[in-house]
Order: sequence, then C-alpha cells, then structure tokens
Amino acid sequence: MYNFDETVLDCFLENQTKLFPQEVAATREEADDFLSEVMAVVVDSPREVWEYFDEECIDTDGADEDEILEADEVFELPDGRYLIVES
Repeated sequence: MYNFDETVLDCFLENQTKLFPQEVAATREEADDFLSEVMAVVVDSPREVWEYFDEECIDTDGADEDEILEADEVFELPDGRYLIVES
C-alpha cells in the first residue's frame, strides 16, 4: 500500500468536495486509505499531469494546460506537485 505524505493528505482532506459531493474521508488515515484504494497518483509537474491523462486515455482534445490542471480530478499541492484522483 502506498503511503501519501502529510501535504498530499491535508490537501485532499481540505479540497475533496471539489471532486465528490460529500466528504469521503475525515482523517489523514482515512484519506490515505481512500487514495490508495482508488490508486491516486502524485506527479511533479503539469507535463506529468498531461502525460497521465494521455496514458489513461482521458479525453483532452481541445483542452489547454490550464483546463487540464483545473480538472476536478487534479489537486494542486502547495509544494508544486499534483495529486490526481480518478473518481
């Protein structure tokens, strides 16, 4: 099981309703379990977000980088990384 760091967990806990209609986790442990279960990933750059979408065959036709980074599945972390959570 992948353990997400505190930055990732706190960002997800604070912003999870961006993607889900109600909270799916209330603690860091619950967030870590949930993110592991849905196989969330952390990437280091906008380019890697784009590559992830491409590899997962997520439609990006006509989208620019800003639109990709603003997708509900993408959480920008305070340290410049990105958390991607597929619902």
